[in-house]
Amino acid sequence: MSKENVKLKQNLEDQLKRLVHQLADLEECKDDLDGDEYENSRQDTLEQLKEFDARLTKMTSGNITVDDEIAQLQRTTQAAISEAFKTPAVIKMFANKEPELLRERLNQIDRDIKLGKTSNVGDKLEVLRALRHLNEHLTSDQLQFIVDHESKSNLLSFDTLKSGELP
Repeated sequence: MSKENVKLKQNLEDQLKRLVHQLADLEECKDDLDGDEYENSRQDTLEQLKEFDARLTKMTSGNITVDDEIAQLQRTTQAAISEAFKTPAVIKMFANKEPELLRERLNQIDRDIKLGKTSNVGDKLEVLRALRHLNEHLTSDQLQFIVDHESKSNLLSFDTLKSGELP
Protein backbone atom coordinates (compact mmCIF):
# COMPACT_ATOMS: atom_id res chain seq x y z
CA MET A 1 0.00 0.00 0.00
CA SER A 2 1.35 3.42 -0.90
CA LYS A 3 2.33 5.97 1.71
CA GLU A 4 -0.62 8.16 0.66
CA ASN A 5 -3.10 5.29 1.06
CA VAL A 6 -1.71 4.49 4.51
CA LYS A 7 -2.15 8.13 5.54
CA LEU A 8 -5.65 8.24 4.01
CA LYS A 9 -6.65 5.07 5.82
CA GLN A 10 -5.32 6.40 9.14
CA ASN A 11 -7.15 9.71 8.69
CA LEU A 12 -10.39 7.88 7.88
CA GLU A 13 -10.01 5.61 10.89
CA ASP A 14 -9.36 8.61 13.14
CA GLN A 15 -12.41 10.44 11.84
CA LEU A 16 -14.63 7.39 12.27
CA LYS A 17 -13.36 6.81 15.82
CA ARG A 18 -14.05 10.44 16.67
CA LEU A 19 -17.62 10.25 15.38
CA VAL A 20 -18.37 6.90 17.02
CA HIS A 21 -16.89 8.08 20.33
CA GLN A 22 -18.94 11.26 20.04
CA LEU A 23 -22.08 9.14 19.60
CA ALA A 24 -21.13 6.91 22.53
CA ASP A 25 -20.37 9.93 24.73
CA LEU A 26 -23.78 11.38 23.92
CA GLU A 27 -25.44 8.14 25.03
CA GLU A 28 -23.41 8.12 28.25
CA CYS A 29 -24.35 11.69 29.19
CA LYS A 30 -27.93 11.52 27.88
CA ASP A 31 -29.38 12.13 31.34
CA ASP A 32 -27.26 15.25 31.82
CA LEU A 33 -28.64 16.95 28.69
CA ASP A 34 -32.11 18.29 28.08
CA GLY A 35 -34.12 16.37 25.51
CA ASP A 36 -33.73 18.84 22.64
CA GLU A 37 -30.01 19.32 23.23
CA TYR A 38 -29.44 15.55 23.26
CA GLU A 39 -31.57 14.92 20.19
CA ASN A 40 -30.01 17.79 18.20
CA SER A 41 -26.48 16.64 19.06
CA ARG A 42 -27.34 13.04 18.24
CA GLN A 43 -28.91 13.95 14.90
CA ASP A 44 -25.92 16.15 14.06
CA THR A 45 -23.54 13.26 14.79
CA LEU A 46 -25.64 10.82 12.74
CA GLU A 47 -25.65 13.34 9.87
CA GLN A 48 -21.84 13.55 10.07
CA LEU A 49 -21.69 9.75 9.97
CA LYS A 50 -23.94 9.71 6.90
CA GLU A 51 -21.71 12.26 5.15
CA PHE A 52 -18.66 10.18 6.09
CA ASP A 53 -20.37 7.08 4.69
CA ALA A 54 -21.16 8.92 1.45
CA ARG A 55 -17.46 9.82 1.06
CA LEU A 56 -16.47 6.19 1.69
CA THR A 57 -19.02 5.03 -0.86
CA LYS A 58 -17.54 7.41 -3.41
CA MET A 59 -14.04 6.12 -2.64
CA THR A 60 -14.99 2.45 -2.90
CA SER A 61 -16.93 2.99 -6.12
CA GLY A 62 -13.70 3.31 -8.07
CA ASN A 63 -12.96 7.01 -7.76
CA ILE A 64 -10.01 6.26 -5.50
CA THR A 65 -8.15 2.98 -5.07
CA VAL A 66 -8.79 1.66 -1.56
CA ASP A 67 -8.25 -1.60 0.26
CA ASP A 68 -10.50 -3.93 2.26
CA GLU A 69 -9.77 -2.11 5.51
CA ILE A 70 -11.43 1.05 4.22
CA ALA A 71 -14.42 -1.04 3.14
CA GLN A 72 -14.52 -2.31 6.76
CA LEU A 73 -14.60 1.32 7.92
CA GLN A 74 -17.63 1.81 5.74
CA ARG A 75 -19.39 -1.19 7.27
CA THR A 76 -18.62 0.18 10.73
CA THR A 77 -20.02 3.56 9.78
CA GLN A 78 -23.16 2.03 8.34
CA ALA A 79 -23.68 -0.05 11.47
CA ALA A 80 -23.45 3.06 13.63
CA ILE A 81 -25.83 4.95 11.35
CA SER A 82 -28.35 2.13 11.32
CA GLU A 83 -28.25 2.12 15.12
CA ALA A 84 -27.40 -1.57 15.13
CA PHE A 85 -25.47 -0.81 18.31
CA LYS A 86 -26.90 1.32 21.09
CA THR A 87 -24.69 0.59 24.09
CA PRO A 88 -21.82 3.10 24.27
CA ALA A 89 -19.32 0.46 25.42
CA VAL A 90 -20.25 -1.87 22.54
CA ILE A 91 -20.04 1.00 20.04
CA LYS A 92 -16.51 1.83 21.23
CA MET A 93 -15.32 -1.79 21.27
CA PHE A 94 -16.74 -2.31 17.78
CA ALA A 95 -15.20 0.89 16.38
CA ASN A 96 -11.84 0.04 17.95
CA LYS A 97 -12.04 -3.53 16.60
CA GLU A 98 -11.70 -5.12 20.04
CA PRO A 99 -13.27 -8.57 19.71
CA GLU A 100 -11.56 -9.80 22.89
CA LEU A 101 -13.34 -7.13 24.94
CA LEU A 102 -16.61 -7.91 23.19
CA ARG A 103 -16.20 -11.59 24.09
CA GLU A 104 -15.51 -10.62 27.72
CA ARG A 105 -18.70 -8.53 27.69
CA LEU A 106 -20.59 -11.48 26.19
CA ASN A 107 -19.32 -13.78 28.96
CA GLN A 108 -20.39 -11.24 31.58
CA ILE A 109 -23.88 -11.01 30.05
CA ASP A 110 -24.19 -14.81 29.90
CA ARG A 111 -23.13 -15.00 33.57
CA ASP A 112 -25.68 -12.37 34.57
CA ILE A 113 -28.45 -14.19 32.68
CA LYS A 114 -27.57 -17.51 34.35
CA LEU A 115 -27.48 -15.88 37.80
CA GLY A 116 -30.84 -14.24 37.18
CA LYS A 117 -29.39 -10.73 37.47
CA THR A 118 -30.94 -9.87 34.11
CA SER A 119 -33.33 -11.37 31.65
CA ASN A 120 -32.57 -8.77 28.96
CA VAL A 121 -31.24 -10.64 25.96
CA GLY A 122 -30.95 -7.45 23.91
CA ASP A 123 -27.45 -6.78 25.25
CA LYS A 124 -26.33 -10.27 24.26
CA LEU A 125 -27.82 -9.84 20.80
CA GLU A 126 -26.02 -6.51 20.37
CA VAL A 127 -22.62 -8.00 21.31
CA LEU A 128 -23.13 -11.01 19.04
CA ARG A 129 -24.03 -8.67 16.16
CA ALA A 130 -20.86 -6.65 16.81
CA LEU A 131 -18.73 -9.79 16.76
CA ARG A 132 -20.38 -10.94 13.56
CA HIS A 133 -19.76 -7.55 11.91
CA LEU A 134 -16.09 -7.91 12.85
CA ASN A 135 -16.10 -11.28 11.06
CA GLU A 136 -15.36 -13.10 14.31
CA HIS A 137 -16.17 -16.80 14.59
CA LEU A 138 -19.52 -17.47 16.25
CA THR A 139 -20.69 -20.87 17.40
CA SER A 140 -23.76 -22.41 15.83
CA ASP A 141 -25.60 -21.75 19.13
CA GLN A 142 -24.65 -18.07 18.97
CA LEU A 143 -25.76 -17.80 15.34
CA GLN A 144 -29.03 -19.52 16.22
CA PHE A 145 -29.48 -17.09 19.14
CA ILE A 146 -29.21 -14.18 16.68
CA VAL A 147 -31.72 -15.72 14.28
CA ASP A 148 -34.18 -16.62 17.06
CA HIS A 149 -34.09 -13.27 18.81
CA GLU A 150 -34.08 -11.11 15.72
CA SER A 151 -37.11 -12.93 14.36
CA LYS A 152 -38.88 -12.87 17.75
CA SER A 153 -38.36 -9.16 18.20
CA ASN A 154 -39.03 -8.50 14.51
CA LEU A 155 -35.72 -6.64 14.27
CA LEU A 156 -33.73 -6.54 11.09
CA SER A 157 -30.01 -6.58 11.54
CA PHE A 158 -27.64 -4.36 9.62
CA ASP A 159 -26.59 -7.42 7.59
CA THR A 160 -30.19 -8.18 6.72
CA LEU A 161 -30.78 -4.65 5.54
CA LYS A 162 -27.59 -4.60 3.45
CA SER A 163 -27.85 -8.02 1.85
CA GLY A 164 -31.57 -8.71 1.82
CA GLU A 165 -30.88 -12.10 3.39
CA LEU A 166 -31.47 -13.62 6.78
CA PRO A 167 -28.44 -13.68 9.06
